[in-house]
Amino acid sequence: MFWRMAGLSTASPVETILDKDNFTLEELLDEDDIIQECKALNGRLINFLRERAQVEQLIQYIVVEAPDENDKKRTFKFPFIACEIFTCEVDIILKTLVEDEELMHLLFSFLEPKHSHSTLLAGYFSKVAICLLLRKTVPLMNYIKAHQEIIARLVDLIGITSIMEVLIRLIGADEHIYTNYTESMKWIEDTNVLEMIVDKFSSSDSPEVHANTAETLCAITRAAPPGLTAKITSPNFIGRLFRHALESSRPKSVLVNSLSICISLLDPKRLTLGTYYTFNRQLTHGSTVTVNPETVEGMLGSLGDLLKLLDVSSEESVLLTTYGKLQPPLGKHRLKIVEFISVLLTVGSEAAEKELIRLGAVRRILDLFFEYPYNNFLHHHVENIILSCLESKNVPLIEHLLRECNLIGKILEAEKNFTLAADSNKPTVPAEGRSSPRIGNIGHLTRISNKLVQLGNNNSEIQAYLQGNNEWNDWQVNVLSKRNALENVYEWSCGHFAMAFTATDDADETHGSLERDDEDVYFDDESAEVVISSLRLGDDQESGSLFTNSNWFAFEDDRVSNERAAGSLDSPSPNTEETGATNGGADDDQVIVSENDDLDDTATSAAAVLEKNLEDTDVGNLPKDSEETESSATEEPPAQVELRESPDSSNPPAGADEPVGMPNGELQDQGGNSDSVAPDPEPSPSSSDTTNANITVTGEPSQSIDENPSSNPSEPSQSGNGNSSPDPTPTEVVQTATETEGTPGVTKDDKDVVKEEGSPEVSREDKDVVKETAGN
Repeated sequence: MFWRMAGLSTASPVETILDKDNFTLEELLDEDDIIQECKALNGRLINFLRERAQVEQLIQYIVVEAPDENDKKRTFKFPFIACEIFTCEVDIILKTLVEDEELMHLLFSFLEPKHSHSTLLAGYFSKVAICLLLRKTVPLMNYIKAHQEIIARLVDLIGITSIMEVLIRLIGADEHIYTNYTESMKWIEDTNVLEMIVDKFSSSDSPEVHANTAETLCAITRAAPPGLTAKITSPNFIGRLFRHALESSRPKSVLVNSLSICISLLDPKRLTLGTYYTFNRQLTHGSTVTVNPETVEGMLGSLGDLLKLLDVSSEESVLLTTYGKLQPPLGKHRLKIVEFISVLLTVGSEAAEKELIRLGAVRRILDLFFEYPYNNFLHHHVENIILSCLESKNVPLIEHLLRECNLIGKILEAEKNFTLAADSNKPTVPAEGRSSPRIGNIGHLTRISNKLVQLGNNNSEIQAYLQGNNEWNDWQVNVLSKRNALENVYEWSCGHFAMAFTATDDADETHGSLERDDEDVYFDDESAEVVISSLRLGDDQESGSLFTNSNWFAFEDDRVSNERAAGSLDSPSPNTEETGATNGGADDDQVIVSENDDLDDTATSAAAVLEKNLEDTDVGNLPKDSEETESSATEEPPAQVELRESPDSSNPPAGADEPVGMPNGELQDQGGNSDSVAPDPEPSPSSSDTTNANITVTGEPSQSIDENPSSNPSEPSQSGNGNSSPDPTPTEVVQTATETEGTPGVTKDDKDVVKEEGSPEVSREDKDVVKETAGN
């Protein structure tokens, strides 16, 4: 253990106890590290526990109830630790136990009727017994052979699941044990252990006993010595089993569990692989199970009595449900009978098929399918029965299903009357005062119909019958084919990254884009990355919604249209382009925006400020050729909003009022009037108290540490006088020369304030007015 490693030495509590002159077993069992020490093969501890007195005391803790229930350690902890010591599989301790007959008597005395058999101690006994069976197989089997009453006691306690597990391994159902110790276990085949087990169906009324009895016999059918397998598949054993099952005075659990044994005899792998195996069998439905013909014949003798139990007319029990009531409910025993017949048909026995036709079993089961339209367990088994009949090589069975059972007619009738009929004489009745619900077996009927069509292509009997029914042909063309097309999940446009946003700013176009083809509706991988990266931009709480600004997604069409609109505006100088939208007044707030090649957060913030100014502007009064106009429609001091394309860095503007480049993403406040520009002594804390930020996007390379620059140049735009402006480069926010001297830039917190008090989005009508003004 780790405390024995160099440098990590720590005194073990167990070693501390062992160092004492006088210590007891209880002191060791009370120490939590004792199990670790046993697994680590602590020599001093193992030598102490191997002593006969200590082994005997350990067994006492396991098989004897605590005299005082209030002693929690004696009741719970000590039995647990004692069991764990044995299951550590220390050979010298197990050897002390199996070589001492008195200790073995003490261990198996737990099975005596006079003992109380608590579930807790039964579990501990089971673990120790199985450990001995795995590690000390030969000595243990020799002891049990000499004391065969142990087998009878195990069978008597079969209702306790832990004891049942010991019995299953003991009689050879554990393939590993039997393969390695065939000679030591062969004597069990000569005992009457199977008869003792099956007779528990008649000697006990406990459902737990019946269930464990069935589980034990099913385990024997899957893996057992040849001698026991021959006994359990013999007609005599099958007849004995059915006598118990069909006894009228016995509980229904006897019938259900007896049929489980028969199903396991017909299909041993069914219970081991469960649902997965059943699903595969549902798809293949081939006769893949080889069964002893004598076993099938032994079951056919009681088939008629089983089918009588499918009659529900004599029962008067009623079960209320959400859709109505069942009078009577189908019951587990009837469902198990249908399952048994389903498995019987998969065997492919011609004698079984003839007997089922003679007794009318398929017809009665098909009636149950429609009488209980909401029992999906029943529908599943009936579907398997129908498919087994259709795939059978026995032509009379197929004709019996199609003609005498009228399978096609019942399917068409259910399709016409697809709601639950309000007939009090039927087992399933809808609730009063409510509309009748749809029947719940349409899905199974669809699969059966598709299987009929599929098999009809290869079977002349089925194809001739289907083609001769005009009603079926019409229903297949008009209903079944359309239903299959609708339910074909491989044609559904699901599972893709649905397009939540479109490339336009218009809500109408957003709605229209949802009706485009798949290649337009769904994002490609590159666009999906845009969405994900945009989701990560919402550090501030106020800008968390993706629906507030559709410019977050950079689409080429929008960039081109915006650039062309900016390029068509008049410019006061050969090097710049601008459009004026004036609020008027003494304080002029200039927003000068040039071509933007990469729509990022800076451009989004600039667009938000621009949209606020456009909302407050009387755009309809803008003159065509004026650079600045005043409006008296507002109460606040008017401000000037200009959209300019910044000049090339190689040709700086001559005037002092021209903007000077600032790092990308920074905003600068500017006060003053239309005639002069003067710096403010200090920045304004919010946009409500000061004028809006002056933002200019120029062609200078971006120096922002917050945004990634774009390497894609945008289109050159033409100025109003026909001169071409220099090729713009990625965006950059510029402030005026006077601002450079003393006015600090707006920080990120200031931008958050602007976003919080920002105006709503610019509508499409406002944009059209701006574009029209720019064109004039």
